[in-house]
Amino acid sequence: QVQLVESGGGLVQPGGSLRLSCTASGSIFAIPVMGWYRQAPEKQRELVATIISGDKTSYADSVKGRFTISRDNAKNTVYLGMNSLKPEDTAVYYCNAVVITTMGGQISSWGQGTQVTVSS
Repeated sequence: QVQLVESGGGLVQPGGSLRLSCTASGSIFAIPVMGWYRQAPEKQRELVATIISGDKTSYADSVKGRFTISRDNAKNTVYLGMNSLKPEDTAVYYCNAVVITTMGGQISSWGQGTQVTVSS
């Protein structure tokens, strides 16, 4: 069993910044991939950014140059730094982790989501 707990969402004005955090706990042997997704009202969930264990990152075109994903492997934690926020960034942000469990299996685990609202 693996749990992901997110924090850091909130209300921010356009042009502002936020930092999201997500910590994984449970029966973890390794976490090859961690990422952030978002879902705006009446839209499908979309990939925002991913980071693999070697610190290789990838971003959606809509957030390149504004968002930064990073991870602390010792803490099983992934971060999403968000700068120059726009109203269209408003969404529920979900953390995802591909986890190799201590039982040798592989699972994809999701956090509960954290709301980010960009509005004046």
